[in-house]
Amino acid sequence: MTATRPFRVLGVQQVAIGSADKQKLRTLWVDLLGLEPTGDFRSEDENVDEVILRAGEGEHAVEIDLMQPLRPGERPRVDDPPLHHLGLWLDDLAAAHAWLTARGVRFAPGGIRRGAAGHDVCFIHPKGSAEAPQGGEGVLIELIQAPPSVIAAAKQRA
Repeated sequence: MTATRPFRVLGVQQVAIGSADKQKLRTLWVDLLGLEPTGDFRSEDENVDEVILRAGEGEHAVEIDLMQPLRPGERPRVDDPPLHHLGLWLDDLAAAHAWLTARGVRFAPGGIRRGAAGHDVCFIHPKGSAEAPQGGEGVLIELIQAPPSVIAAAKQRA
């Protein structure tokens, strides 16, 4: 099966952590652990107010997103579970989406779209369904189209 897979996972792009109070997360991750904020993102549609941090350097850096809901208790719930989702760099998101869909992977609504960091993204749903039985086994997984620089860095490692 791996010989025909039309894409590769190149690495972890992000880890998203949610809380009812983003400031408590910021105290831990910024004030105590020393990560530096690189941006903010706010979306009414996604019910999220987040600060974006970076761990590491260059093309191998990992984004840490600290998320708080704009409307507590409403969906989507960005604070429940607290370890909200894991993001993976892919070298060909469109091919991955088509290939995984054909193999029964359930994707969250919204399809491929522009994400908070400006890359095309889609999400594997945490749970399978009758129509698409393979989900993330309880984990929301974000698939992210890697930019050319990340693809080139991965080729150098290989």
